[in-house]
Amino acid sequence: MADRTNQENLIEQLQDQVSGTLVRHKSILDIMTKLDEYNARINRAVAKSVTSCGCIKIEAEKQDINSETLSDALTKADSHVVGDICPNCKEVLEQEIGAYIYFLASLANTLDFSLKETVEKELNRTKTLGVYGMK
Repeated sequence: MADRTNQENLIEQLQDQVSGTLVRHKSILDIMTKLDEYNARINRAVAKSVTSCGCIKIEAEKQDINSETLSDALTKADSHVVGDICPNCKEVLEQEIGAYIYFLASLANTLDFSLKETVEKELNRTKTLGVYGMK
């Protein structure tokens, strides 16, 4: 039971931890640019997985999602990723995504709102709108 409570409070725990550790990039301007920086680093890590490591390939073409049913369209949509990301590339991506989440929590702290509530609202919106809320 305690394990489940810890998992349910994970976002709150992260947001609390971030509020006590962010000093150098406390300005909202720093936070916004750090989010941009880590977004670029995530993109770069994916690109390096393709171009340097080769553990994955990107085989992109026009999406053919014209279908009679949504379930058929969902099965036709493709990520264009071929292969499996290797442990090394996965570790790099996890670090970059983790840093991005850190600064996202920092932005939420700076603007005084709960990241957990934001995630809950988005989940509820997604559940409620279903396919009509596709982004």
